[in-house]
Amino acid sequence: MTSITSTAGRWWGAVRRSRWTRRSLVGAMVALVSVTGAVIGTMLFAHADVAVGPFRAEMSISPSILGGTEVDLPPLGSLHLDSHDGPIHLKVNLAALDQNRTEALIDDPAAISSAGENAVDDVRDGVIRLGVRTLGIAVLSALVLSALIFRNVRRVAVAGVTALVVTGGSLGLAAGTLRPDSIAEPRYEGLLVNAPAVVGDARRIADNYGRYSEQLQQIVSNVSRLYTTVSTLPVYEPEANTTRILHVSDLHLSPQAYGLIRTVVQTFEIDAVIDTGDLVDWGSTAETGYASSIPSVGVPYIWVRGNHDSASIQTAVARQRNAVVLDNEITTVDGLTIAGIGDPEFTPDKSETPAAADADDPSQSPLLRAGGQLADTIRASGKPVDIALVHDPAMAPPLSGVVPLVLAGHKHQREVSLLPEPAPAPSASPSPAPSGDGAQAPLATRLMVEGSTGGAGLRGLEKEEPTPLSLSVLYFDENRQLKAYDDIQLGGTGQSNVEMQRNVVGAEPEATPTPSTSASPG
Repeated sequence: MTSITSTAGRWWGAVRRSRWTRRSLVGAMVALVSVTGAVIGTMLFAHADVAVGPFRAEMSISPSILGGTEVDLPPLGSLHLDSHDGPIHLKVNLAALDQNRTEALIDDPAAISSAGENAVDDVRDGVIRLGVRTLGIAVLSALVLSALIFRNVRRVAVAGVTALVVTGGSLGLAAGTLRPDSIAEPRYEGLLVNAPAVVGDARRIADNYGRYSEQLQQIVSNVSRLYTTVSTLPVYEPEANTTRILHVSDLHLSPQAYGLIRTVVQTFEIDAVIDTGDLVDWGSTAETGYASSIPSVGVPYIWVRGNHDSASIQTAVARQRNAVVLDNEITTVDGLTIAGIGDPEFTPDKSETPAAADADDPSQSPLLRAGGQLADTIRASGKPVDIALVHDPAMAPPLSGVVPLVLAGHKHQREVSLLPEPAPAPSASPSPAPSGDGAQAPLATRLMVEGSTGGAGLRGLEKEEPTPLSLSVLYFDENRQLKAYDDIQLGGTGQSNVEMQRNVVGAEPEATPTPSTSASPG
C-alpha cells in the first residue's frame, strides 16, 4: 500500500513539473482572465444610443445563455423576442423622446413618413455599430485585466486574441441564428400581458397607428395656432377676472395626453384642471408612475376616480403636490367650490355591472347610490357648490337641482344636456307655482360629458378611425357662473387639424346652449 501511494505521489509530482502541464494551466488562466475581462467590459460599456425617428433608443448587449431580444416600452412593460440563440442578449429601451428631433419632425410634415421608412435601417445600423463597439470593448477589457494580472506581453496578447475570438464568435452565432419572424410572436411582460385584450389585433393596430401618427405630428403647433383663432370668436369675450377651468377625462395612459394638456394650460392661461377619471387602463401598480406627470401641468389638478382606476392609482394621484383627490368631498379652487366622488365600480376589463330590475332605484344601482351620497354631502355642507364631479354620467341624476353644473366622462364622446328636474318628495304637499318678481326658478343642472383626452389610449386604435382627443375650456365669471366653454378636438385618421367650437351659455338656463362658431386651423 505504501509503495502504491509513493508511486502515485511521484507520478503526480512529475505531471505537475511537466512543461505541458504548466503551459496548460497558464493557458487556462489566460483564457479565464480573457473571458472575464470581456464579460465585465461588455456588461459595463456595451451600450449605445441610436436615433430611431423621434426616439432615442438605448441598445445594450449582455452575456446570456438563451440569447433573445428584450424591448422595454415604459410604462407599458416589455416584450421578449426569441430573435437569436445565445450567448448574447440584446436589450432595447424606447423610453426617451429626443426633443430636437421631435420638433424637427413637427416642423417638416414630410419628415414623419421618411422617418418611418428609415426606421428599419436605423435599427439595423444601430445594432451593427453596437456589435463593433462590443467587440472592441471586449478586447480592450481583456487586455487591461490580463496586463494587471500577468504583466507579460505575450500573455496579454494571447488574452486579447482569445477575447476577439470568443466575442466575435458569439456575435457571429447570434447573426447566424437570426430569426426575423420572431417579432410576430413576442412574449409580453408588465401591462403588455393584457395587450390582446387592450388593443385587439396587433397587425390592425400597427396599420392604424401609422395613419394615426400622421395626424399627431402637428398637435403642438396646431394647438398653439388655435389660440390665435379665439380673436375671431366675438360672441363672448372673457373678462380679466374670468376663471378658466380645463376639463379633461379618460386619459387611459396616453403618452401624448399630458403634453397636450400642458400646451392648452399655457396657451389659454388655465387656472385649474379637472380630470373626471380613467387615468389608466388596468389599475395595476405598474401604472402608478403615469400619475407622476400631473405636477408638470403647473396648476391645481382636481381628480375623481374612474372605473379603470384602482385604490393604488388614487393613492398615487394624491401623492402629487398639485393634485386634489375628491371622494365624496368638497374643495375650493380659485373661488369655485367643487365637490366630487369616485366611481363605485372597478371594471378595468370593460365589463359592465348587470342592470338591476329597477335601474332607476338608487338602492339597486351603485352608481345612483354614489351620486346620492355626493348630493347628501353637498346639502350637509350648508354652502352652495358650483361644480360636481363624477366619472360615469349615470351617477348624475341625484345631483339634479343640487348643483348648477355636473362634469363627467366615461363615454369617450362629448355630450351636453340638462338633467331632468328632480321629482318632488312624496310627502311634500302641492303648492301653487310661484309668481311675482320675488319668485325663484328651480335650479337647472347642466351635465357636460367630456370625450377622451387620451384618445381612449391604445383602445382608441381598435377601430378603423382612432378616437379623437377631446378637452374643454370652461369660463366662469366673478359670480362663479358658467358663461361659455370651448370644445377642443384633435381630428381623426388621416387629418392633422385641431377644431375648436365656442359655446355661449344663454341667459335662460333651460335652453341647451348652441354653437356660435367654430375654427379649424391647420
